[in-house]
Amino acid sequence: MERYYYISDSLDELEVVEEELENAGITTEQIHVLSHDDREVANHKLHSVTSIMKKDIVHSTLIGAMVGICLSVLVLVGAWLTGWPETYTWIPFVFLAIVVLGFSAWEGGLWGIQEPNRHFKRFHKVLDHGKHVLFVDVDKDQLSAMQAVLRAHPHLKNVGTGASAPRLIVRGQQWFHRYMKWAP
Repeated sequence: MERYYYISDSLDELEVVEEELENAGITTEQIHVLSHDDREVANHKLHSVTSIMKKDIVHSTLIGAMVGICLSVLVLVGAWLTGWPETYTWIPFVFLAIVVLGFSAWEGGLWGIQEPNRHFKRFHKVLDHGKHVLFVDVDKDQLSAMQAVLRAHPHLKNVGTGASAPRLIVRGQQWFHRYMKWAP
């Protein structure tokens, strides 16, 4: 999958575009609108970017976890080199390694709460000027349908492509929403 970004001044137009994309076979879970005006996005019944995805929590937590793994390995290697586990057992060192890993991942997540999502940083000025960013995650077989819909809207400005959400995540969201519609 690949992600395509477009900028628009009008949420009304984005509402029409989203409906046309859905009619062309692109699911709601593949279409997102990024805006500083979340209330208006909700009033237009657009699929907005969740607040957690506007922050860099996931990326920063993963970096924190990688640092934690390195520190945990250092704790275990340090314990092994000193020979303390033969005197005291491995249990305290294993627990310390687990605590260090958890703390590092947690700190990474706390850092990420303070930072905007690294994929959306380039749109910061555009969003500050009251514009909105539409992005669509599409497979290769959906690309022509998406382009046909977007050609009919010349006010949308194409601003490039980027990494998409993993296909497994998008399919999981589609399955979840489908299940929630017919679940008792």
